[in-house]
Amino acid sequence: MPAKKNAPTLEQWKRLYELMDQFSELAPWEYMYEHNAFGVQPPEAGEFGFVSVMGNLGEHFAVSVYTGKKGFEGYLNIQRVGYKLTPDMLLLTPQLQASFEDVDMVSPEDRKIIKQLNLKFRGKKAWPLFRSYRPACIPWYLENNEAQLLIHALEQLMDVAPRFKKNPDMLEAPDSKEYLVRVYKNGKWLDQFQKIKFPQDPPLRLRMNMDALHHLKNMEKQNSIVEVDMEMMKQGIRDGKFDRPYFPFLFMIAEKHSGMILGVDMLSPLPSLEKMWEFIPEKVIESLASFILPKEIQVKDPLLALLLSPLEKEVGFKVNVVSRLSAIERAQKEFKKFQRQ
Repeated sequence: MPAKKNAPTLEQWKRLYELMDQFSELAPWEYMYEHNAFGVQPPEAGEFGFVSVMGNLGEHFAVSVYTGKKGFEGYLNIQRVGYKLTPDMLLLTPQLQASFEDVDMVSPEDRKIIKQLNLKFRGKKAWPLFRSYRPACIPWYLENNEAQLLIHALEQLMDVAPRFKKNPDMLEAPDSKEYLVRVYKNGKWLDQFQKIKFPQDPPLRLRMNMDALHHLKNMEKQNSIVEVDMEMMKQGIRDGKFDRPYFPFLFMIAEKHSGMILGVDMLSPLPSLEKMWEFIPEKVIESLASFILPKEIQVKDPLLALLLSPLEKEVGFKVNVVSRLSAIERAQKEFKKFQRQ
């Protein structure tokens, strides 16, 4: 569970379960698709949410509230990829979810709240469940501010869904780049079509070991290629520093032709992916400084190429994006085989 000071109040839990009862009666998944989404701008100085209903296929009945800039961009990407959606894409997209599940999905912590509220549920897909998805983390329990945003989103869905049922064109904006956003002004919620904009992300503060950098720059360049990759693992861990369990990233550096592993590490996505990314250039330089100055570094992920691009002029190698990393892919396969033993 989240730290007690961050936990939702009993009143918030009561309201969430009330709204899920209304959600069940309304059954908007019968006439709304995931792309029939709208925004919610809370009256508090809280995070923006983008509300999408799931369940039209009759499998998973839920409301997702994609949070902030990364949640909104993640939602757009999910809609863009369609059937090519992978579990990793969902786990990297910040969102809150209120769903109906079978009893075996309900944890002792959930049951404790249900008992306090003197509620009873019975049957398949009948148990309300509330979870917070943060990038590269296991879906976890709501915190206070997340519960409040989810309350706002569900309340506004109760307003929007019946109107959408009568008029399916109500979410169509005059401008294709605009979306319907429910905005709280002068004591009431209003419809407002607008382009959804966010402040620019703060720049990453890339870390560097200057001694290792200096040493590498003075090494003789070799006619070799080094591969660099990081892959989110499928097995979650909890290291005690944070309440929330997460999926670590396997970070690996290998010499392409010999297959020699030059560096390997498990990276934590907490407190954020951005903080994790800031250490990537430093880790690459430290590993290379112990072995080799290559002519080229190859990566599959354009993000890695971007993180390492400042080193091209500084150190004198090329950073290229390729479709396959043969040495690292062999090593990753062996690592996963070892994990299963």
